[in-house]
Amino acid sequence: MTRWGILATGHIAARFVEDLRLLPDAEVVAVGSRSVDAARLFADHHDIPRAYGSWAELAADDEVDVVYVATPHAAHFDATMTCLEAGRAVLCEKPFTLDLATSTTLIETARARDVFLMEAMWMRCNPTVLRVLDLIAEGAIGSVTAIQAAFGVSGPFPPEHRMRAKSLGGGALLDLGVYPISLAHVVLGRPDHVRSWAKISPEGVDENTGIIFGYDSGAVASLSCGMVGETPLTGTITGTTGRIELSTPFFRPAGATVYRAGAEPELLPAELVGNGYQYEAAEVQRCLAAGLKESPLVPHAVTLDVMDLLDGIRTQIGVTYP
Repeated sequence: MTRWGILATGHIAARFVEDLRLLPDAEVVAVGSRSVDAARLFADHHDIPRAYGSWAELAADDEVDVVYVATPHAAHFDATMTCLEAGRAVLCEKPFTLDLATSTTLIETARARDVFLMEAMWMRCNPTVLRVLDLIAEGAIGSVTAIQAAFGVSGPFPPEHRMRAKSLGGGALLDLGVYPISLAHVVLGRPDHVRSWAKISPEGVDENTGIIFGYDSGAVASLSCGMVGETPLTGTITGTTGRIELSTPFFRPAGATVYRAGAEPELLPAELVGNGYQYEAAEVQRCLAAGLKESPLVPHAVTLDVMDLLDGIRTQIGVTYP
């Protein structure tokens, strides 16, 4: 049985706890927040035995095997570091931190302390995505030539909202753009060329961002993210002999359709139980049982690679954080 601690009490934390109930070998034993009242309310609602009014108290609980960090991303570094320094394994929500330097520090700390650490990029653990990657490797659509993916929400968000506040790491890129970027990365790897443009908000964060990845193989990825209009949340992977369309939303697809030249479309249905977070939780538990310190599905190198790309794009579009 893997004993989970939950750090933060927001919407995503609640959905993650719901999905942990789907795993027979998972147990939620504690929750921690900066507010003891918030922690107790969350614990009561989700039938969690212990509630703590600080991150440090949660991290110090020796009956917790792994902590899920679900704070807004501006707090990921401090929250995760608190757990790692206490010797606690961590699954930290995406984006891992606000920049490559702090992400590197967390990973170096985990390695130095011999503690498991993984970014919660659930798309890389999704059964449909894994099946699609297998099909591509088998040559089902030939050589990949293009990827299209967009993640846009309509808003509007007030200036103090985490999506717009610079002090909270606001902007579309880190919150939403990490998904289309990760789709391109999981299929084609790190691009050889990156070009980007963004509409910047009065607060100094990106409202609407377009990104082009170019690969020396000749492949391209056309990606976008924004908080000024809702996109279909589709993802398409095109190859020389066909294409694969991930069902909406592409980062948590319940299925896919394979279009091969001269053949009828092939549906890849998948029964997506719950919210879809249990797959990354199951991967964490598998790694812990095997004594691994990082996941082969979401390895540290990939987390750092994607964060490096995000840093480079932010430089191109002129977004900085305090």
